[in-house]
Amino acid sequence: MQMQLPIFPQSTKLINASVGFFEKDSFVYYLHNGSPIYCHDKNDLNGYRFIVANLTTTNLCTATELSLALGVSNRNMQRYAKTLRLKSAKWFFNRPDKKNDAHKFTPDKLLEAQGLLDESIPVVSVAKQLGVTEGAIRYHIKQGSLKKKDVQ
Repeated sequence: MQMQLPIFPQSTKLINASVGFFEKDSFVYYLHNGSPIYCHDKNDLNGYRFIVANLTTTNLCTATELSLALGVSNRNMQRYAKTLRLKSAKWFFNRPDKKNDAHKFTPDKLLEAQGLLDESIPVVSVAKQLGVTEGAIRYHIKQGSLKKKDVQ
């Protein structure tokens, strides 16, 4: 087997002696000994997470090397690698988007919570009956989607 020298483009930031990355035309390219091995759109967070997990899992670099080169938390790099080992690659691309998802507080639960609050039941008891946190109910009261009955 012929030895390949690590020759990287000038704009490459090295992760270690054989792995580096650079950005070109809104894509981030990852190189091993100067040859491209992965790329993702610079705004593709799931692609980024998968690639750094793969680099760590295949022992091309360590989580510490990645975190220093990319300027992110070492713990995140470890978490991405663990997720890849436990849940496989499809998890990175097929998981549901949970942003702004109050999955426990559905419109039906809001109506039910309002009914209980109208009966002057304490917020703590309402939360326990509905299976949500007291903070969730207080949040909706503060936002105005629930009204707490004034006790006189």
